[in-house]
Amino acid sequence: MSGTRKSYNDEFKKQTVKYIQEQTKTVAELAQELDIPAKTLHQWLGKYRQFQSEPLSSPEKVKELERQLKERDRQLADLAEEMEILKKAVHIFSNPKN
Repeated sequence: MSGTRKSYNDEFKKQTVKYIQEQTKTVAELAQELDIPAKTLHQWLGKYRQFQSEPLSSPEKVKELERQLKERDRQLADLAEEMEILKKAVHIFSNPKN
């Protein structure tokens, strides 16, 4: 360790977290590159990380997604049943009666 403790403002921390999220490197690699301890970067990630595509999950969101998944499973089962019926119909109508 260097002996002197560095202090960073919130804006710097937020920009660093954003930079980390945009990289394909590991946090350890970025810690070395930025000369900031990996443990510190992990703490900043926990505090400042933002999920731009989706907000953090809540129990209501999880329940809604589960409901949607069940509905899609039901629709998929219905479509599979319809396909089986159509296959049988095609088989029946494609065989000429002798």
